[in-house]
Parts: sequence; structure tokens; C-alpha cells
Amino acid sequence: MLKVTIWNEFRHEVQDAEVREVYPKGIHGALADGLAPYGFDLRTATLDEPEHGLTEEVLNSTDVLLWWGHLAHGEVSDEIVNRVHQRVLDGMGLIVLHSGHCAKIFAKLMGTNTCALKWREADETERLWVINPAHPIAAGIGEYIELEREEMYGEHFNIPAPDELVFISWFEGGEVFRSGVTYHRGRGKIFYFRPGHETYPTYYNEQIVRVIANGVNWAAPSDTARPVYGHAQPLQEIRGKVTAL
Repeated sequence: MLKVTIWNEFRHEVQDAEVREVYPKGIHGALADGLAPYGFDLRTATLDEPEHGLTEEVLNSTDVLLWWGHLAHGEVSDEIVNRVHQRVLDGMGLIVLHSGHCAKIFAKLMGTNTCALKWREADETERLWVINPAHPIAAGIGEYIELEREEMYGEHFNIPAPDELVFISWFEGGEVFRSGVTYHRGRGKIFYFRPGHETYPTYYNEQIVRVIANGVNWAAPSDTARPVYGHAQPLQEIRGKVTAL
């Protein structure tokens, strides 16, 4: 059974009645409820818990970490960011959701100071087109997912070229966006998935939850060889250089 930790900064739901009305149990609670039927071993963690709820014990027993943040990226401790970063390099999967594109951990893994983009809140229809129908993250999804209202994210999205592009979004106002991208870092796999603005009930949408569940299964640690770095002894005898007479 995959061990999944859902991390949410849990600030909007506390401070904003409109968001609290949509997510009374917090975004992490909604995600946990939605993912429960998929048979994962689920736990949640939030920003204001000791060590942001991401102690070494928690992370060492996490196969895949989900990350939602927005208001308080700067409050996330660099020590914890480095801890999560190392776990990803060691093989833990990471799924970054919506405004987590500005999270310290995502920027560190992307190797950039900013993962900037365009945005607009205008109650727009979003259509997420499946670009790679053979990809396991798109399993069980048709040609597209349509969301009646969502926040717009638009290109240019300042990220490195992804290893794989799974979804592209079209918005009612005309913009497009790379909404589902994957990366490999070290032994770890990363999936960024765009939908999930805090004032919309996106995380109650069964297709959106299905994509996230597929992402968890895809990002799960693989039983691959652990790379070895540094000075290495030869595997067999090395014959010395022959000197011409």
C-alpha cells in the first residue's frame, strides 16, 4: 500500500470565509477524502505543525508527497525544503498542485529562482486536453476534462522543458497552459498539475481526483539501482599504458 502525505499550507481556509465554505476540512482534507477510495495509506500535514508536519520520520515513511501552497511560500523553512529535496532525489515521488508552482521546493527542483506565469481570476471555463493519451497519468480520462470555473494560468510558464507533457489547458479568455508536466530528478519523479484554485470546488471533481491518484501511482518509488558517486575502484585489472620503444 502506497504511503501518501498530503501537505497543505492551510492558510486560506483559516483566514478566508469564502474558501472555508468551499473546503471546510481544508484542501488537504478534501484531497484525502477524494483519494481514500484508491486504497492509499493517507496522512496530512500543514505549515503550522512542528517542522511543517514533515519530520524526518514522516518523510522517510512517505512514498509520494502532495504539495499545495499559495500565501506562505516564504514561511516554509529552508531546512525542510532541503529535507524534501533530498528525499525526492532518493526516490520519493512529488506531486505539486496549482499555485505550488511558486513553492520553494518546486523552484529548487526545477533549478530556477522563479516558475512565473500569467494568471487571472475571472470565473473562466478551463478545458484540459490530454496530449499524451498513452501516459498512465491520463488513464481513465477521455479527450479532455472541462471545468466550468477556474483561475486562468497562461504561458509563458517559466519552467525547464518537461520530460513529458500530459495535459495542455485552454481557457475561455484565450490563453493556453502546460497544465500537466513530469520530471525526473535523481531517483524521484515529479508531476505538476495545474487545477485547484482555492475558491473553486475543483478537488471534488472526480476526474481531477482520478488524475491525482494516477499521478501518485506513477510517481511511486521504483525498485531501481541506487547510483554511486565519487571515486570508484576499477571492476577489473587495468593494464598500464604501453610505452613505445
